[in-house]
Amino acid sequence: MGQYKGLYVEARIHADLDDLWIRTQDPGQHQRWDLRFSEIDYLARVEGEPQRFRYATRVLPGLTIAGTGVSAGEKERPDGTRTSALRFSSPHPLSLLAEGSGYWRYVPDGEGVRFLTGYDYRPRWGVFGAVADRCVFRPLMGWATAWSFDRLRLWLEQGISPERARLNWLVELFVRSLTLMATGAGLVAESVLPAFGPLAVLMAFCWPLLLTVAFFTALCAPPLPCTPAARRCLRRPPSRARAPRLLRTLEMPR
Repeated sequence: MGQYKGLYVEARIHADLDDLWIRTQDPGQHQRWDLRFSEIDYLARVEGEPQRFRYATRVLPGLTIAGTGVSAGEKERPDGTRTSALRFSSPHPLSLLAEGSGYWRYVPDGEGVRFLTGYDYRPRWGVFGAVADRCVFRPLMGWATAWSFDRLRLWLEQGISPERARLNWLVELFVRSLTLMATGAGLVAESVLPAFGPLAVLMAFCWPLLLTVAFFTALCAPPLPCTPAARRCLRRPPSRARAPRLLRTLEMPR
């Protein structure tokens, strides 16, 4: 089995393996924390065949891109780990993603679970699609996956619901943006310092320092513990990542 190439994300989650399995394998719970999907529904299962599912992503109000996939899981493995694999495709002409495949691994390590994913896909739209994918879409997908994994971690470790975690993120993003805007306004206000008379010298010394501190705090301060952040996840495999054998058993959905 060769090295698996594509996107990789790993999160260390201090939670029970069964709880993590349910939050990721149940479609209703999965769609709550995964930013990449708006809807995930299992289709009627045929005996002896992999589970088929339908997924949808709301790109803009009134515009939803849907696709189908097949998945299979190994809940009991001799080494104590668990694995699930899937193949997916979207016939929607506006979907940059044509088809792809991926896997999840659940690796207990004594302090929790290493929850990791590897996946890749084929973009459509020819050369334009390849360039758009490399420059914009693929980095965005990697970020969205890592952000979602950390939102899942907060749900399991701290009991912060995915909806609350998203609100925390939006509020923190708003505050940081407001601080950066205030910093820019402060640079403009610096021109009126002479109007403060004797205090002008003191303020002229302190003002740039305060603006600098505010700017770098808003830009570089770590996210709050209750806010999901992609930076908390590992984005490169610690060793050569390999797709599970289970993935070979799945055929691309048609």
